[in-house]
Amino acid sequence: MYKSFIFLISLFVFAINARAQITTNPEFPVATQPVTITFNSAQDSRLNYFTGDLYAHTGVTIGEDRWQYVIESWGNNDTQPQLTYIGEGIYELVITPDINSFYSIAAGDVVTELCLVFRSADGSQQTSDLFVTVFEEGLVVNITQPSGSSILKINEAITFSAQSSAEADLKLSLDETVLTQNTGTEITTTHTFTESGNYWLIAEATANGETVFDSLNIFVGSNVVNEPLPAGYKKGINYIDDNTAALVLWAPLKEFVYVQGDFNDWQLSDNYLMKKDGDYFWLELNGLEAGTEYAYQYLIDGNIRIADPYTEKILDPWNDSYIDEATYPNLKAYPEGLTEGIVSVLQTAQTPYNWQVTDFETPDKNKLVIYELLVRDFMTEHTYQAVIDQLDYLEDLRINVLELMPVNEFEGNSSWGYNPSFYFAPDKYYGPKDKLKELIDECHQRGIAVVIDMVLNHSYGQSPFVQMYMDNWVVTADNPWYNQESNFQNSSLRWGYDFNHETAATKELVDSVSSFWMSEYKVDGFRFDFTKGFSNTPYGPSSWGSEYDAARIANLKRMSDEIWKRNADALVIFEHLADNSEETELANHGILLWGNMHGSYQNAAAGQTGNSDLSWAVYSQRNWNEPNLVSYPESHDEERIMYTIKNTGLSTDDYNIKNQTTALQRIELNSLFHLLLPGPKMIWQFGERGYDLSINRCVDGSISNDCRLSEKPPYWQYLNNTDRTDLFQVMAKLNELKQTYDEFSPETFTHSLSGATKWFISSNAGNHAIALGNFGITETDVSIDFPETGKYYEFFSGDSIEIATTNQSFTFAPGEYRLYSTQQFEEPSIITDIDEPKMMSSDLQVYPNPASNKLTVASDKTISTVQVYSIAGTLQYQANDLRKNNVEINVQNFTPGVYLIRVVQNGNSTTQKVLVK
Repeated sequence: MYKSFIFLISLFVFAINARAQITTNPEFPVATQPVTITFNSAQDSRLNYFTGDLYAHTGVTIGEDRWQYVIESWGNNDTQPQLTYIGEGIYELVITPDINSFYSIAAGDVVTELCLVFRSADGSQQTSDLFVTVFEEGLVVNITQPSGSSILKINEAITFSAQSSAEADLKLSLDETVLTQNTGTEITTTHTFTESGNYWLIAEATANGETVFDSLNIFVGSNVVNEPLPAGYKKGINYIDDNTAALVLWAPLKEFVYVQGDFNDWQLSDNYLMKKDGDYFWLELNGLEAGTEYAYQYLIDGNIRIADPYTEKILDPWNDSYIDEATYPNLKAYPEGLTEGIVSVLQTAQTPYNWQVTDFETPDKNKLVIYELLVRDFMTEHTYQAVIDQLDYLEDLRINVLELMPVNEFEGNSSWGYNPSFYFAPDKYYGPKDKLKELIDECHQRGIAVVIDMVLNHSYGQSPFVQMYMDNWVVTADNPWYNQESNFQNSSLRWGYDFNHETAATKELVDSVSSFWMSEYKVDGFRFDFTKGFSNTPYGPSSWGSEYDAARIANLKRMSDEIWKRNADALVIFEHLADNSEETELANHGILLWGNMHGSYQNAAAGQTGNSDLSWAVYSQRNWNEPNLVSYPESHDEERIMYTIKNTGLSTDDYNIKNQTTALQRIELNSLFHLLLPGPKMIWQFGERGYDLSINRCVDGSISNDCRLSEKPPYWQYLNNTDRTDLFQVMAKLNELKQTYDEFSPETFTHSLSGATKWFISSNAGNHAIALGNFGITETDVSIDFPETGKYYEFFSGDSIEIATTNQSFTFAPGEYRLYSTQQFEEPSIITDIDEPKMMSSDLQVYPNPASNKLTVASDKTISTVQVYSIAGTLQYQANDLRKNNVEINVQNFTPGVYLIRVVQNGNSTTQKVLVK
């Protein structure tokens, strides 16, 4: 039997890795006998060192047709075989009584391979496809060495070995030259290559008149050429001209690097051996076709295969197939069968994005209203384009900062993004990179700054920075970027591989990441995740690492200063949540810090007023010099307050917080005592509509802690509920007040924010704003000393009062709130508000509003176009080239809810919201 394991040199690494992962007993399994498969998870690039339950998704190859006779369906733990864990990350699968019986192979079908994917019990972790050769009955020969490297070295003795299934006359040959021969079941020799190139190693066994073969294609590489790195070349991809790109890899302690890719048919060749300059490897690629995408990888020292860590686009063999054409049109196909693992992409002559805004000014940090958004869950389409389509909604909410949860490549598709893998590439699950640029550009046109969430405390096993220096998925001591062990012993604060922020390499990487996103994507700043991890100070098993850490402060100040060197107005936000002594120093340095007030706001909304002190949301209460506190009732991390209070809110005979309308009004009350406090404030996605699905909601609607990170529906139909749009209105108006009136960037701020009744007075330049609220569940008197006598305007009612004496007492119903001011605030026009009927202009009317059967658009001027969109941005109706003064639209089949109607006259468009009942 002639058996060739490898026909393409580039696959040699994969074949050896598979051999390292799996061993069989017997070594030459046949279909009519049992076989025990031993799997070493530590050798697998996707499972890493695994110790949980493993199941086999398995079938066989019949002839050349793989994955036949598959046992049951994916994820069925009752019927798919479970492996036996024997310790040290090693598992066994016993196939008995024989292969044919185990897989129920039909008579006449010949099994040539076992096909295997080993998966975790929940299917969230899995290996790549693994294949085990099934041999024919009788004599078999198998090459056992070389193994462990795909590239052999010139002028170095190499051991070649083979085994046979029975005693035979054995022979090892290199191409046509016999190296050695003997009789037995094993044969070994050594050989030294004096010339580089490709060779065939052939093992031959002869017994009882039968001769069988095994072969292996091997590559012998030349010595590395040492040559200075050209001036101006940076790490990663350097585009020289439309047909030339230069690749640069920084890889200390590595000996040689080959580049394989579409441009060389994924073959190993000395023409693609990178030149070396100290710790830098570099190579110019010539003759590239302008505008063509090329996939490529680095092969380091013959046994480490990685994508370019600085690439701006990757191809993922495990996840790209689940990205549909609508999300990422014309996505380049993964080079199946030519390599394994993630590959990087380069493309010369790219069309640069045409930025509409090049001089955006970041809003005053005292007036920031930040909206934290997860692209995956904001719209069901999970795309940058879907967010663009809803920017009118966010603009209507009057936010001025959009904070995107991580958008750089992370492991898998559906994720919060805190498992980063590539720091310079936008995640394709959300769409092409130019769509992200368009989103940022569109935000800037609306006066909205964009901040991206960046995770630089850790990364996971798919990061090439990790893979370059590791042994059995454990980081080695020579890794320039990572600690071998996290400085946190508390398991709740350990994720992935821990960056060592004390090394020059990590500092340079951090600065490069920040600089890249500010220059290439024009982001206005960063929210950095878990900045408590940015030092090597050791913390014990019960510590949360909150105590003062001088080394950490030094690292964080340095990082921030480097950002401000590139953009003096950049927003630098930390999720730090450490002791106030440390946060005070960081805040006074100009850094914005998250202030988690979830517990207090939740208790306040629920009527649990004894533990609802909101004063820690005021920066001066923390003795900070600057209002750099980003306080929030909710972020992505907390249970949704509406969910909690609808389940646990207090009640009396005639006032029940569990009632949805009442609960939403409690969030309005919270918002008054959140958004108008001094300094930047944050809203978590859909807090403005009272999102009341649990953070632990599973896709099927059940509640489980295991579903914390699972996808959540956006529920845009909430906007069909006037109680929810009332909340939207209140928050939008408060946001506009904060950004418009200096009273809310106060010179003086006094407050009483504990207990059932709360108030604050915010004053600037002789103008005062006074907020009062009853957080209790019974009617209560609210007493306050007004800053001066005179006339005060109540914002929400439009009424005014005359204050003759400063000490005043009011009787408030449960949940009641008011906002008084010495100057009358202009009523913001929020488009979500629906009036009936409403004049779009002096001569254009849309009626009736609300409508149930027919909607009429009428005008003295000619109407050329009418469009109706759902609130989610879907076009529901369109009529062009009308040349009419009256248009009737049948809305009987419209789903009840809010719609946008757009009317074009003489080239000018007008938009209004209408309600269909």
